[in-house]
Amino acid sequence: MSTSLIWWSVAIYLVIAIAIAVISRDGKANSMSGYFLGGRQMNGVLSALSYSATTYSAFMMVGLAGLTYKGGVGALGFEIVYFAGVSLVAVFGPKFWAVGKKFGYVTPSEMLGHRYQNKAVSVVAALASCLFLIPYAAVQLTGVGYLMSGMTDGAISFSTAVLIATVMALFFCYIAGIRSVVWTDSLQAVMMIVVSTIVALLVISELGGFDGLFTTLEQTKPETLSVPGSGLFSFWTFLGLTIPWFFFSLSNPQVSQRLFMPSSLKALRQMLLGFLVFGLIYTLVSVMWGFSAIVAFPDLAKADMATPALLSSDMVPPVLAVIVMIGIMAAAISTIDSIMLTLSSMVSRDVYANMNTNADDREQLAVGKLVIPVIALMAYAFAKLELSLIAVLSVAASSGLVVVVPALIGSFFWKRGTAAGALASILGTGILVLYIYATGGKLLGFSAGIWGLPVSTLLFVGVSLLTKAPVDVAEAFMAEANSAVKGKQSSAKGNARPAVV
Repeated sequence: MSTSLIWWSVAIYLVIAIAIAVISRDGKANSMSGYFLGGRQMNGVLSALSYSATTYSAFMMVGLAGLTYKGGVGALGFEIVYFAGVSLVAVFGPKFWAVGKKFGYVTPSEMLGHRYQNKAVSVVAALASCLFLIPYAAVQLTGVGYLMSGMTDGAISFSTAVLIATVMALFFCYIAGIRSVVWTDSLQAVMMIVVSTIVALLVISELGGFDGLFTTLEQTKPETLSVPGSGLFSFWTFLGLTIPWFFFSLSNPQVSQRLFMPSSLKALRQMLLGFLVFGLIYTLVSVMWGFSAIVAFPDLAKADMATPALLSSDMVPPVLAVIVMIGIMAAAISTIDSIMLTLSSMVSRDVYANMNTNADDREQLAVGKLVIPVIALMAYAFAKLELSLIAVLSVAASSGLVVVVPALIGSFFWKRGTAAGALASILGTGILVLYIYATGGKLLGFSAGIWGLPVSTLLFVGVSLLTKAPVDVAEAFMAEANSAVKGKQSSAKGNARPAVV
């Protein structure tokens, strides 16, 4: 494919995206809530598109397509489990929104610190998120690198593509914080879903339609259509990948932080419904993309090159191929934006402010803005390593993040949960997950994805039962969370930082 066509397409996208981001500067972004949450005033449509673009990043059209290429139909089951996990948002979304509105939370880790009345819980949860989310941000950069270098046959190098994506992500973060990210997300989400669906149908048509595609697979690669799939998946491998993925919407703070942003419960519900429609279509498109690559290019050296190989082939008109590439690149940048903003808000709100108790909102915001490029550089350095399959790396990050899930669930449903229990589950299981990955990826034959949730749950429950819970705070917290379920919206503005002992 013509390198100049790709450069021109990137330039045109940048002009349009920058214009949208600049327009989004209307409104205040001079506070932590304004910069990182959009002032809690996002409507349902924008929230749904932004949530979709942030969640369905380079992982889908590059990572999930690559996983399908390598693992066959098991990849669809893997992603459907994640899709089922989105049901957690229906349960926890209104609760997050209600307590965020009432107590003025900016980050999920701040919420945990207040609920368990312990600043150390906020600090530890924030640092754990930084440790495990930076590799996930790097995965997005890696996806852009594979995409642009693969489509130009190396004329645009992997390193150059990764650098471009990093700079663009930084730029959008600084224009107007989350407000500019949400608006550019909306552009990206529409582009992703429309063009990728059209191109997937074109490719399938070139391969003989759905009947022709699956007949060829049945004749040449029948193992790709059998459960659990071809070679990559066994029962325990599948379980290790899907347990962390099921809890993605709670464990990943760049996603759960979005639950604080909608302007109302109605907007929150619209966000969830819009995301479910978007997600179902995009999942099917990405899996079909992987199956198409198996038929068209059965001998790729790297599974993650499945999408670049299809886009640079004669089956896809160059203009459409470039639009799909821009859509995938934009989605990856959207996720990086969100991760950088979330982690910088955690560092400033939960680490810096707890170490410097006199730091006011403006000072926290200034620190958060200084942290953004540091996170970007760390993600860039990690991406340069070009490690493993994108999908597997994504799940590895979620295997570490799942350690906060018992404390999160306990905060809403178990008033006997304690700070000591939360700290033990996050620290103890986090160290265990790191040890497993450092020593080969398995302990007693099981992956970190299998160990994480049960161990963190046992530690949280066991230590909590042995220590004293802040019952009064827990009851007030849970009452406010339940008010949203009962249809009662808090009248609190949510600007003041909650007191933590």
